[in-house]
Amino acid sequence: MEFTPSRLNLFTFFRLPSVWWCGIRVKKIEEAYCEARVVHRWINQNPFQSMFWAVQGMAAELTTGVLIMQAIHESNRKISMLVLNNRANFTKKARGKISFSCDSEQKIAVAMKELTSSQKPQTLWLTSKGIDSNGDVVSTFEFEWTLLLKN
Repeated sequence: MEFTPSRLNLFTFFRLPSVWWCGIRVKKIEEAYCEARVVHRWINQNPFQSMFWAVQGMAAELTTGVLIMQAIHESNRKISMLVLNNRANFTKKARGKISFSCDSEQKIAVAMKELTSSQKPQTLWLTSKGIDSNGDVVSTFEFEWTLLLKN
């Protein structure tokens, strides 16, 4: 699969429909950076007139997971990936357009190199921040991913 925003959004339509229907869309992807956006709407709100925490979590996880998927694709190896743990912090009600972004700071490249050389499972923490249109951080998610080389 080619890793472009349009291809990834098509992927979510068929493979992650809850992401698609909640309005989460990948807007930018580079080697170590991914950004997704979601707009607070009726379909993704909570009873307090803000975005449901799980929708924010989906958008945040998507930005981290896509970067790992891209690295796995480029490695031409069979590697499984799974979220082992996560942490979240909410600092403001999520209303309007929220952009989630992950800058892996080459953590994925280091983990992939160690995985292929040692053939031992690797874990890494990646962070995604949700920022509203005023530039305020509304939430921060951290995901601990585990990578396993398959035979």
